[in-house]
Amino acid sequence: MAFYFTFAAVQGDYGVFRRVQVAAEKEALIAERDRLLAEADRMANLTLRLSDGYLDLDLLDQQARDVLGLLRGDELVIR
Repeated sequence: MAFYFTFAAVQGDYGVFRRVQVAAEKEALIAERDRLLAEADRMANLTLRLSDGYLDLDLLDQQARDVLGLLRGDELVIR
């Protein structure tokens, strides 16, 4: 009987091995939550930048250069 209780205490549903497994799962889930929160913050920032009430002049200038190929009047292009 003592062997059974010892075995259950180590490998049972509430045993030592299960506690270690649950702790590892907890750490993995916390890391995943933090990654998802960072991604949500990044997406919220990008969404804010696309709204009508926010105009980032540097982003507008970069997109005009990259997408449209525009230059300012005082710039010189060397190829």
